[in-house]
Amino acid sequence: MPTTILPTLRAVLISSLLVLTPITALHAQDPALDEQARQQGVPVDELRAFAEVMERIRATYIEEVDDGELLKSAIRGMLHDLDPHSNYLTPDQFEDLQVTTTGEFGGLGIEVTMEDGFVKVIAPVDDSPASKAGIQAGDLILKIDDTFVKGLSLGEAVELMRGEIGSKIDLMVLSQGEEKPRQMNLKRDRIQTHSVKSKMLEPGLGYLRISQFQNNTGDDARKELAKLSKDAPLNGLILDLRNNPGGVLNGAVEVTDLFLDNGLVVYTQGRDKASRTDFNARPGDALNSNPLVVLVNGGSASASEIVAGALQDQERAIVVGNRTFGKGSVQTVLPLSKDRALKLTTARYYTPKGRSIQAEGIAPDIAVDVVTKLEVRKDIYLREADLPRHLDNENGDSDKQEEGSSLVQEDYALAQALSILKGVVLAQRPATP
Repeated sequence: MPTTILPTLRAVLISSLLVLTPITALHAQDPALDEQARQQGVPVDELRAFAEVMERIRATYIEEVDDGELLKSAIRGMLHDLDPHSNYLTPDQFEDLQVTTTGEFGGLGIEVTMEDGFVKVIAPVDDSPASKAGIQAGDLILKIDDTFVKGLSLGEAVELMRGEIGSKIDLMVLSQGEEKPRQMNLKRDRIQTHSVKSKMLEPGLGYLRISQFQNNTGDDARKELAKLSKDAPLNGLILDLRNNPGGVLNGAVEVTDLFLDNGLVVYTQGRDKASRTDFNARPGDALNSNPLVVLVNGGSASASEIVAGALQDQERAIVVGNRTFGKGSVQTVLPLSKDRALKLTTARYYTPKGRSIQAEGIAPDIAVDVVTKLEVRKDIYLREADLPRHLDNENGDSDKQEEGSSLVQEDYALAQALSILKGVVLAQRPATP
């Protein structure tokens, strides 16, 4: 066993473990000292093996390795086997994380995780290079430029996808249900996520789209709701959280709070039972208790699952679509220095009824099949409106029918959600004397 150890390793072990003094105890097998350390819960043999492996790499590896890089690799290795979301943030990654929560960052615009050694797309960001290229939730990225993803960590894969704005990147992507991957060429861009959009689908029936939860999402959602109800009161609303990969917890709580008068929104629970934190709604329903439909799919993750789960448990909304992604863990960013940080999983999310989202997701109240535009076709039966040279309806109803048919063609799930919302609105109308 070597009798010396790197000063950098000595500093790391002393500062982080604070148990073995002097550090030569790692090498000198003193039974009494070893037993004392074991009683304190110190894995003596593993620490000794760690020190020796590092020393062997420095002494015999085919190329000279920087000590700092070795230690960073050791840190990444510790975090890699914990879960897919814990990570060591380099200065660039730490800066990207801080910028992302404000709504502007550079890249391809995809939220990703690791699955079976490949990068899996959780969801593309609206209007990003990834969404414009046709990358969808559930796609697997097999190759980035000339580098196969298999064997890389999530952080390494993300680093490869990061680059200067305007630079190009080649991705090999395998979509669900396809046997052969396809090659895609994308151009990196500055991603400016305007996380909230709205429009009127029909008179009195609004649509609110949230693509990501940021620090200002709650305020933006409130403003969009005010715009929708400016000319006439909202009788119902569709909240679209499809392909929303999550984001800031407070943003999700604030959006949920918009539609609840009181009650629990979500609670987090760490390893310690005393670490439970509750997030509650404040009085005031921005929709005045009118019907609400929440639209989700397999790309709805984390914070978007919190919103859907809370509104479902509180029986405030009907959740429509497909089972959500199932990311129910809380990551805390712990700064290590001015420009480095540790993103560590510290708790789990639970819905008001105590359901864990982790690896289960939120099951919709009403499931809607995932279909493409090609699969949606008009009724096989001919109608008068289908006949050539047919007379138009003097009340203009044929135009409305065409608009509905267009929505089915463009967004089948949204069309189904709108039909459900209409049904609820009609059911809640007072009976005619």
